[in-house]
Amino acid sequence: MSIDYSQKIPNNVHLDENKTLQRALEHWQPAYIDWWNEMGPEKSQTTDVYLRTAVSVDPKGWAHFEHVKMPDYRWGIFLTPQEENKKISFGAHKGEDVWQEVPGEYRSTLRRIIVTQGDTEPASVEQQRHLGLTCPSLYDMRNLFQVNVEEGRHLWAMVYLLHAHFGRDGREEGEALLERRSGDADNPRILTAFNEKTPDWLSFFMFTFITDRDGKYQLAALAESGFDPLARTCKFMLTEEAHHLFVGESGIARIIQRTCDVMNQHKTDDPAKLRGLGVIDLPTIQKYLNFHFSVTSDLYGSEISSNAATFYTNGLKGRFEETKIGDDHKLDNGEYPVMEVVGDQVVTKHVQALSALNERLRDDWVTDVQLAIDRWNKIPEKAGIPMKFTLPHKGFHRKIGFFAGAHVSPDGKVLSEAEWTHKHLNWLPSDEDRLYVHSLMGRVTEPGKFANWIAAPSRGINNQPVDFDYVRFN
Repeated sequence: MSIDYSQKIPNNVHLDENKTLQRALEHWQPAYIDWWNEMGPEKSQTTDVYLRTAVSVDPKGWAHFEHVKMPDYRWGIFLTPQEENKKISFGAHKGEDVWQEVPGEYRSTLRRIIVTQGDTEPASVEQQRHLGLTCPSLYDMRNLFQVNVEEGRHLWAMVYLLHAHFGRDGREEGEALLERRSGDADNPRILTAFNEKTPDWLSFFMFTFITDRDGKYQLAALAESGFDPLARTCKFMLTEEAHHLFVGESGIARIIQRTCDVMNQHKTDDPAKLRGLGVIDLPTIQKYLNFHFSVTSDLYGSEISSNAATFYTNGLKGRFEETKIGDDHKLDNGEYPVMEVVGDQVVTKHVQALSALNERLRDDWVTDVQLAIDRWNKIPEKAGIPMKFTLPHKGFHRKIGFFAGAHVSPDGKVLSEAEWTHKHLNWLPSDEDRLYVHSLMGRVTEPGKFANWIAAPSRGINNQPVDFDYVRFN
């Protein structure tokens, strides 16, 4: 299914056949460009970046690469092909035809789901807008900018749905998506994690590794939706999202590799000595992992959720890979385990599966994160260094759900407030840790050169050499 680039707004939804919708989106477009120029990557509007652009929604050959200026990037609206006779696969409407228009009774709920997802996309661009000024290489700068332009396209994807299916309300919500700002005291982004700063590249890699992986699971759940335009939109977004996860996982792996190389070269595991040598010690990487894992875990919401149960029953949001799960897809009788704090213990109880859908999706995400951590751990193992990265307990440093207000250590022990105060900086980045990482953030822009604290990748993007000029400055 190719994409029409002859249009002002590239698309594969026959936008030219709906002039009212086309005019509404063309009216929104200048406001989007204004937002990009104000809040997109800082001091980068005139650079030529080696970016991929979607030219098809066929997974086998969907991307075209060339140097373009980011404000000239062809953002557009791309949905995977419509399946004939597709049925809703879960909930009370299981077996019915999927909806091409929004059912009236679910209008406000669907709008809220789309707006919340849509709001995360520009938020992450805003969080990352300064990072180009401290890039560790041109390769990494290019990857940052690729993530940024695709988050911008994902905003377009959600705004299209709002304009196409929600009338005046949708248009107003589309405008509001450009008015909120990450971290703004008066008009912040909807979800807390998207108001956190991304002050350095270790934070950026953790964000793309962990928080964008939450995006993968949220999009996968929405890709099961009985509202077919939303499902088809999210399926293609997942194709683009895969690169974002690669950027994060490989970025951290390269930091670990560089630190292990220096540890062996200088025969030391002393964090102070390693900092003196200008690399990020492994315990600090573990602290950043703990922080980003816990903050992102809160994005899934409370373990028991009537909203999630309603979304599922009404056919609006499914489970990860819903059709591969071997149950009745209605969850009238099933159970699911959840954890909570009782006294000074973490206990597991079984609750109705329908009410625990947030927890199930969080568990799917945790399993995926752990597989990537296992890949990281092969690096120190191969280097002969006895260090293993671990995920903290699900209750660690949580602000939402059953663990909110409790103090749980990374290994799952319930602590008193005094114990937490005494020990938590062993597990979370301190001001000193953050200042040290920040001190490493110098800008490297010579092709093929990399900052001292990160290893070069094993290969470049799109079969280009590692020393390719991924970004050209004018």
